[in-house]
Order: sequence, then structure tokens, then C-alpha cells
Amino acid sequence: MKKMATMLAAVAMFGLAGKAMAAAPADTLAEVKKKGVLVAGVKDSLPPFGYIDEKSRQIVGYDIDFVNAIARKLGVKVELKPVTSASRMPQLQEGHIDIIAATMTKNPERAKQIDFSHTYFFTGQKFIARKGTVKKVSDLEGKKIGTAKGSTSEQNVRRAIVTANVISFDDYPQAFLALQQGKVQAITTDEAILAGILAKAPNKSQFEIPAVQISDEPYGLGMRKGDKNFVDFVNRTLLEMEKSGETKKIFNKWFGPSTQFHLKRNFALTAD
Repeated sequence: MKKMATMLAAVAMFGLAGKAMAAAPADTLAEVKKKGVLVAGVKDSLPPFGYIDEKSRQIVGYDIDFVNAIARKLGVKVELKPVTSASRMPQLQEGHIDIIAATMTKNPERAKQIDFSHTYFFTGQKFIARKGTVKKVSDLEGKKIGTAKGSTSEQNVRRAIVTANVISFDDYPQAFLALQQGKVQAITTDEAILAGILAKAPNKSQFEIPAVQISDEPYGLGMRKGDKNFVDFVNRTLLEMEKSGETKKIFNKWFGPSTQFHLKRNFALTAD
């Protein structure tokens, strides 16, 4: 009987050890080098961060240029997988993608579940509304406001305007369509994303981004929790890109004076 109990205890310990091993973070850096492909979760309908180019039919954008730079440094190819704000973290945690490059705001709640790179883009959360309808936050009290499911924008607007009726869509283009149809009175997310949506709108003269900001939004590249080798590699690569001027070049390519956005780069990529 004692021998049987010892055997059962050993089996139980082995099972626990197996679970601990399964829960341990994979070495993504080694795995990506081995398979020769970096799989990145990106947006595919959110210019200029990630969208399908009409001519090439390929996903291009600010986020994609950063993924491509990291892959070049690794000496591997890139596979882009479209994700939504709600699906990007589960896709990463379940191992379907290696990295998130999808306009993802770094915050303490998310940092408990995944690891982030240094901030590679910085913006603030604002609104698109019909011209002249919003001049201050109080103008949105009790109004219907559209945003994306699973985004920090969704959380921020609920906190900032508690009386608002927040309506969540699968993505921001759907939210903007609801604004055009009069189903919501405003939509909200980060200013750079709003600028991209408005720039593509055929009736953009009817809308504006008022000077009303409710939060700061630092973007980070998302990686699995505890995946230290990969996080360190990505951070080193980002700092090298900043030092060489490549990060500024990418910003100007998508947001600078020669684009329709004319945004100023009011941040530098530094070690957080």
C-alpha cells in the first residue's frame, strides 16, 4: 500500500511539473530563427498603421514597417495575420502569432498578461464628430459614442464620460460608418487613428477632430509574458532604429509633411 502511495505521489508530481513546463514561456526568439518566419498580428483596415494597399493588395503601414525591420534584423521572413483589438491578445497567448503590432496601448492591466516593447508611437485619445457639435467633453455627456471592442479607447471613454452610451463595434471603420449614418454622435480612439479614418472619408469635410483629449496613449509591440530573450531583442532593435534615424524616417513616411496627416513627431523612442 505504501509503495502504491509513493507511486501515485510521483505521478502527481510529474503531472504538476508537466503543467509548469507547459505554462513556461516559449523562447520565441529561438523558435522564429528556427522556422525562419516572424508571424505578426496587425490591423488590416486602419490606415496608416495597417491596411490593404489598393495597388499591391498587400498589408502596409507604420506598424508593418516596424515588423519588417525586426524581421530583417532577425534574418527571417514576415507573415502578417490580421487581428482586431479584441482578438490580438488571445491570438498571441494561444501561440497563433509571435508579436502584436496593432496600435496597442501599453497599460498596467495588459502588462499583467503580456510584455511590451519600448514605446514606438505616442498619441492621445480624441473624437471624430460632425463639425461644430463638440467643443468640450461635456458636449458628449449622454450621447451615443462609438469605438472598438476590446480597446483601451472603450475603457477610457466609459471612465471619462460616465453618462455616455458607449457602443462598441468590431473595428473603427464600422464605428465611423455608424457616425456617418447618424447612429452615434461621435467616435473615439487615438488621434492618429482618427486622422487616418478621416483622411480616407469621401465626405470628410462634414467631420472634424475637436481639440478634446481624454487620455495619453503610448503604443508598444506586444509579446508573450516572460519571453525575455525576444523582448530584449526587440527593444535593442528599436533603440538601434532610433539611433540610426530609421524610426523618424518611418514616422515621416506615414504621418509627415508629405502625407495627408501632417502630424508632428512629439516623442522619441527611448528605454522606458
